[in-house]
Amino acid sequence: MNRSAFHLTLRSDHVAVITIDVPDEKVNTLKAEFAAQLRQIISQARENPRLAGLVFISGKKDSFIAGADISMIDRCQSAQQAQALAEQGQQVMAEIAHLPFPTVAAIHGACLGGGLELALACDRRICTLDDKTRLGLPEVQLGLLPGSGGTQRLPALIGVTQALPLILTGKTLRARQALKCGLVDDAVAVSILLETAVKSALQGKKKRRPLPWRERLAQSAIARPLLFSVVRKQTQRKTHGNYPAAERILAVVRRGLGQSNGYAAEAQAFGELAMTPQSVALRSLFFATTEMKKEQDAEPRTIARVGVLGGGLMGGGIASVTAMRAGLPVRIKDINNQGINHAMQYSWDLLSKKVQRRQMKPAERQQKMSMISGGTDYQGFAHRDIVLEAVFEDLALKQQMVAEVEQQCGEMTIFASNTSSLPIADIAAGAQRPENIIGLHYFSPVDKMPLVEVIPHAATSPETVATTVALARKQGKTPIVVADKAGFYVNRILAPYINEALHCLLAGEPIEHIDKSLVQFGFPVGPLQLLDEVGIDVGSKIVPVLTEAFGERFAAPPAFAAVHNDGRKGRKNSRGFYRYDAPRWRGRQPDTSLYSLLKVQPKTQLADGAVAQRCVAMMLNEAVRCLDEGVIRSARDGDIGAIFGIGFPPFTGGPFRYIDSFGAENLRQLLHSLMQLHGDRFAPCAALNRLAEQGERYYPLPDVANKHPNSAA
Repeated sequence: MNRSAFHLTLRSDHVAVITIDVPDEKVNTLKAEFAAQLRQIISQARENPRLAGLVFISGKKDSFIAGADISMIDRCQSAQQAQALAEQGQQVMAEIAHLPFPTVAAIHGACLGGGLELALACDRRICTLDDKTRLGLPEVQLGLLPGSGGTQRLPALIGVTQALPLILTGKTLRARQALKCGLVDDAVAVSILLETAVKSALQGKKKRRPLPWRERLAQSAIARPLLFSVVRKQTQRKTHGNYPAAERILAVVRRGLGQSNGYAAEAQAFGELAMTPQSVALRSLFFATTEMKKEQDAEPRTIARVGVLGGGLMGGGIASVTAMRAGLPVRIKDINNQGINHAMQYSWDLLSKKVQRRQMKPAERQQKMSMISGGTDYQGFAHRDIVLEAVFEDLALKQQMVAEVEQQCGEMTIFASNTSSLPIADIAAGAQRPENIIGLHYFSPVDKMPLVEVIPHAATSPETVATTVALARKQGKTPIVVADKAGFYVNRILAPYINEALHCLLAGEPIEHIDKSLVQFGFPVGPLQLLDEVGIDVGSKIVPVLTEAFGERFAAPPAFAAVHNDGRKGRKNSRGFYRYDAPRWRGRQPDTSLYSLLKVQPKTQLADGAVAQRCVAMMLNEAVRCLDEGVIRSARDGDIGAIFGIGFPPFTGGPFRYIDSFGAENLRQLLHSLMQLHGDRFAPCAALNRLAEQGERYYPLPDVANKHPNSAA
């Protein structure tokens, strides 16, 4: 017999405490079989004739309920099965909501998805002020909507204008934010959470407080059409119709406000969304990243102290995530104090924003800052377990750093070079201990970009790889291990994509039209804006390396040299493809002076889809080559790298899942037609030809493909 996830304690004050503790799991997640267990435990509590109230609390250290078990949804074979799951969840929450005695959710740690829906079914919610406490409904990030009453109860509790942004974005709230918006009734220290919840239960059933007049007005029959019209337009601008869950959320919430059966609409929408290719792809991404966290090629060494070489933008960012997220002391070395101060300022500014938003107290900021120190020599480096090098992209300089670290640090110290183009084997060429040398390619800005590429060279030890991967995860990053070949993976697939955008520009396509086309496809920003953000000067260093290694298909069009030679670096010097002197209210404005520089007359000739086809086809073809050459270990790593590294549309599942859905033969034919129009750079690679000829896929055909015909597209 399975052990129950729910345990009952009857207190002497006649308050029942139900402890949620899923056996053999690090965090609590809701499963279908828990419905019967929960009903049984509540029935057991009700046997006490003097029962005064019921408190739900977690038995896990830092988690209330992290959501529903996603694999349970993935096992559904039809929209009806997924709908039945939602209906079961709704029924259990309704039973909690209609209990005749007070119910209180005592929340510490993650309270997400189904966990928050359970809390919403209670009369009151008390949470801890701990930084680990987060409340939210993130289902939209899996292409779904909250299916156990969340779309109905959250607007009723805090008002539709506050609820919609939370449900549509999946944003999570800290304790004070949740208290301010009325999501929780109190926020207290962890040590008094249970007692506070018990006292709250003893106060009796809570009368629902009326919403503020602004919320009541927004939900009125008169204002409601205008509100949803505005929100729909805002949502469309962000999603471009690529995420069907957003539209269904709006429809279901609106239906509930209209006093019709919003719960039935919610369950039906949940079932249909679970079958969409977008949700299947987003769930596959969730499973892939979860799977990666468990993988380990060797036993990693313990990292207790970290050194950083270089106090520039990258060095400052690396030091910050190491101290703030990994919680490890960092020592920075730079050639002058100005560099040290710059790196320290980077962390101070990030922490100060948290203080301003009341997410952190000034004393906590000082405590975090005390973990970062610096100097112009190697004092304090003797016992560093790993040194993260972030100096200029100069091979001789990086080789010098290797020699100095080997002289100044211990024999076991790992040297990890942050480079976007230089071969790690070349950096390690003169090393005494090449087994300790590895590449660790961060993306800018370091505190925001989730991906890092871990690049071992031929002599790097498995222990060094495992230790570096473990550190990256501690820093809050998603690491992928890639081969030591020019451009590694992300820049290798990014370069032809951006080059093709430049070819379109030289053919007269307007800057804003090119970028809009790729944003419509699903990228967060267009390729020309991305080049501005990354730095045109950075691109100028990477492209020649790739051209030398792989030939003319990587050669940048003349537009790139002309823009770079004009002294344009992008955002960093406020000169690029866009203007940075225009007022914000005007939105992003292209720099039209580029057209005369490039000697082109801007005129839209290609449809949005045609521009996107050209750029994306180049990226897909190169991704296939990378997998075939062993640059990435698997299609899964290639999908994660593209999504987290350059924003490949998540709803597609990544380049390789996109090829599976588009069809390898269709992609091959598209590339052939583009090759006839624009040249040999579009020639399908040998691996794609084999894939198409053999009718193979990168992933097994998902069960969802043959599900019932009413599946939403």
